[in-house]
Amino acid sequence: MKFSEAFKTMKEGRGVKLPSWGGYWCWDEEKKTVMMQCRKKDADQEDLLDIRETQRVEYTLMNMQSDEWQIADAVNCPLLGGEATFSFGEAIKYLKRGMKVARKGWNGKGMYLFLADGEDLTKCLSNNGEFKCINSICMKTAQNTICIGWLASQADMLAEDWIFAE
Repeated sequence: MKFSEAFKTMKEGRGVKLPSWGGYWCWDEEKKTVMMQCRKKDADQEDLLDIRETQRVEYTLMNMQSDEWQIADAVNCPLLGGEATFSFGEAIKYLKRGMKVARKGWNGKGMYLFLADGEDLTKCLSNNGEFKCINSICMKTAQNTICIGWLASQADMLAEDWIFAE
């Protein structure tokens, strides 16, 4: 849903979130403001933050432009006992920010994707600097090896069960 709908939902007393979030936003009727219920590791100051006190204004405003808002519940929100999942498009965005992602449905334990820096790959693979590597999506496999140049299947690209990897 768009933020205008999410805001209306908050005013009706429900929490809302974006798919990848561990926390949620809710309306505080007494303070007449949006309160951001954050995971401890994401909180700049406290777990419950008045939106007017956010230290990451650009990030907050960008989130408000999303059309992927959803009602926070015990299935999709870690703070309420669920698990945050997201689309392949979001997974790519997080890879570009240096985070590790995985499919919830992957069978191998400990598998995840990460973005490898082309400079690091060039240093490892280069023969006296004869070639350069570009950034690459790599996979850490269940066998504890690194697969350079992982390619997504159609199922991976259409999946909505992407999660953050540890």
